Amino acid sequence: MEFFEVLKKRRSIRRFQNRPIPRELVEKLLEAAFLSPSSYNKRPWHFIVVDNREKLDALSRAKLGASGLKTAPVAIVVAADESRSDVWIEDSSIAAEHIQLAAFALGLASFWVQIRNRMHDETKTAEEYVREFLDIPENYRVLCIIGVGYPAENKPPHGDEVFDWEKVSHNEFGKRFK
Repeated sequence: MEFFEVLKKRRSIRRFQNRPIPRELVEKLLEAAFLSPSSYNKRPWHFIVVDNREKLDALSRAKLGASGLKTAPVAIVVAADESRSDVWIEDSSIAAEHIQLAAFALGLASFWVQIRNRMHDETKTAEEYVREFLDIPENYRVLCIIGVGYPAENKPPHGDEVFDWEKVSHNEFGKRFK
């Protein structure tokens, strides 16, 4: 699929078919993440592939908005060793987006579950919940979880409404680009 077609047609999908994802496709998603750039090539990320139904159900309770993981056959937890890079958030975000774009290009669907700076309940952060549940070391931070599967819902492609040229300046803030 042509790159700009992927960008236009990829949408967040939170309902998935009850159909496993072949390991080869999961490996392709991880390859896409590994191909993402990182500051000074430090590559601070670590990916946890979760395909155990009980674990996926538990992760679906990590925070409000994670319930789509209940039907996802695979989730990829994106974490990073913050001691390796002060820009682990940016590096891991790029890797997570590579996973989502690759998923769509491979005929899969995905959605992002924000974990960093979100709450599981009144006393525990979503990050603490995920870290404890998956036994992630303390020096690793959890950015997000990407739910992946074959879509059980369809959404139309993005249209021209996403092009908000008022949010683009030329040479200095406020000078119209277009």
